[in-house]
Amino acid sequence: MSKSPELSSLVNALVASYRSDPRGHRKDRKFLPSKAEIVEILEIALAVFFPGYYGPQDVTEENVAFHVGSQLVVLREKLSRQVEQCLCHAAESENVRVAGAVGEVDDCSAHATKVASMLLARLPELRTMLLEDMQAAFDGDPAAQSLDEVVLAYPGFLAVTVYRLAHELFEMGVPLMPRIMSEWAHERTGCDIHPGARIGRRFFIDHATGTVVGETSIIGDGVKLYQGVTLGALSHPRDEHGRVIRNVKRHPTVENDVTIYANATVLGGSTVVGEGSLVGGSVFLTRTVPERSRIALKPPELTVRPVRDAREWVLDFDI
Repeated sequence: MSKSPELSSLVNALVASYRSDPRGHRKDRKFLPSKAEIVEILEIALAVFFPGYYGPQDVTEENVAFHVGSQLVVLREKLSRQVEQCLCHAAESENVRVAGAVGEVDDCSAHATKVASMLLARLPELRTMLLEDMQAAFDGDPAAQSLDEVVLAYPGFLAVTVYRLAHELFEMGVPLMPRIMSEWAHERTGCDIHPGARIGRRFFIDHATGTVVGETSIIGDGVKLYQGVTLGALSHPRDEHGRVIRNVKRHPTVENDVTIYANATVLGGSTVVGEGSLVGGSVFLTRTVPERSRIALKPPELTVRPVRDAREWVLDFDI
């Protein structure tokens, strides 16, 4: 099929753009993880953590070992393949950055297999932690009618489940995959937990929507967050060239048994919310508070007056 002059001109302009700027394309590259297969890894992990709730539903005492064994075989295979792609992708990208051209990438297969085995070995402990998170959600929400409801319907619990898995891979030094996992959970739940955050046991995010937990946040045991809570950075430190300095603590520390209510914002790497504290809704906090503190805004002044005519309300509405 012949191309029109207009189309040829457009193609030439786009190709020139690819050649002039290495960002935003993957010409002459070999390695890239599959987002689709990483989502499959998450779905298999959910079936392993919570058999009968996810994956096959015909699980019985007699066949549960078969079901879990079958899932683990597939999980190991997919994990090894995608970890290898992530490791090789990072090495290939570094070669391009340093050498300016695609060079040879060392064999990532052996390390990927080791990482997959390490992660699978951690699954029983991760499941123990998730059962504690599940119980914390049930105990912390009087609207919850059963643990089944928490597993099947609570977005905060799904976000925490994905975080626990992604955090293990993050700690093992696997690039890219933990963020793909956490952003899948973000899309599904509205809750954004960076896999680098360090979160203790019995963690519960109620309602979840709009909650953000930054990369260098440290959260103790028995912490409860509500919707819209942000654990964020005050600013992004930069070097003398104006580039963002990475790998410094930018996000707050929340100690054990803290509750932070809806839409509160806690910022800063040196900010500590002391053990047993309660942070009220819509609070903006940028300094450390001692243990067992109660932090709240002054109640707003409300104006209540009768309205005799609907048109009066429309014409005289104060925001």
